[in-house]
Amino acid sequence: MKITKAVIPAAGLGTRVLPATKVMPKEMLPIVDKPAIQFIVEEAANSGITDILIITNRGKGFIEDHFDKAPVLEGILERDKKEELLSSIKDLDKLANIHYVRQIETKGLGHAISKARMFAGNEPFAVLYGDDVVVGGEKPATQELIEAYGTYGKGVIGIKPVTRQEIVNYSCVKVDPIRDNIYKCTDMIEKPQRDEDIFSLYSILGRCVLPPEIFDILDTTPPGAKNEIQLTDAMCVLAKNHGMTAVEYTGTRYDIGNKLGIMKAATEIGINHPEIGKDFVAYLKEFVKTL
Repeated sequence: MKITKAVIPAAGLGTRVLPATKVMPKEMLPIVDKPAIQFIVEEAANSGITDILIITNRGKGFIEDHFDKAPVLEGILERDKKEELLSSIKDLDKLANIHYVRQIETKGLGHAISKARMFAGNEPFAVLYGDDVVVGGEKPATQELIEAYGTYGKGVIGIKPVTRQEIVNYSCVKVDPIRDNIYKCTDMIEKPQRDEDIFSLYSILGRCVLPPEIFDILDTTPPGAKNEIQLTDAMCVLAKNHGMTAVEYTGTRYDIGNKLGIMKAATEIGINHPEIGKDFVAYLKEFVKTL
């Protein structure tokens, strides 16, 4: 089955990057000249996704406005013959059919995904976490996961290695190699605190493809870490009962939910920016001499 639907949970409060996110959604924080969520939507579109559900909450209207038409601004840019700037905003509404639903209560990622039941219907769907921007790679990360779903017919998680110090703040997955960067996943745990709970240093980072059965599992998933309904806990049931596939996607992932991740993304994406990249690299070379 061709996967054409994706869900982007973007209802988090962004507390790790306060005070910038007191009013501005963290998903709208710029990476050079483009908001983080635009990178995520473009990745989905470039992976063959045609319909996207963005899960928001109060104060996230900037996201809807960004992917809407802006007739006045577009008219001014067209009048002033600023074609390059016009092209950068004119067709954002055409990237995909974008829908929105609010997560009224912030009860965790699993609770957010449960809001997508009507949208997904009886079809598998991709999930692109709103905190995670993935760039580069052999293919868009979501496309790599979709292809694995087509090959193995099971839910897919996107994984990357993290450090022993970091794993307690992420998820941890039990994997066995299949081939190349593809693994079989049979267990996982959210935010492991005990040594015996650390199956590996692989963590689910920002991408997955899920079958519709996940919704029934979420319905009976009790609160877990941080007293929230964790998507990892529901996927653990899926992995144990049916098995899942894990793909170490080839792109570079940036956590834009924390300050250092935002700075890394701005720096590494900025050096390749067609407009400022050359000058930015020259600046950085001179600046590091002062450190």
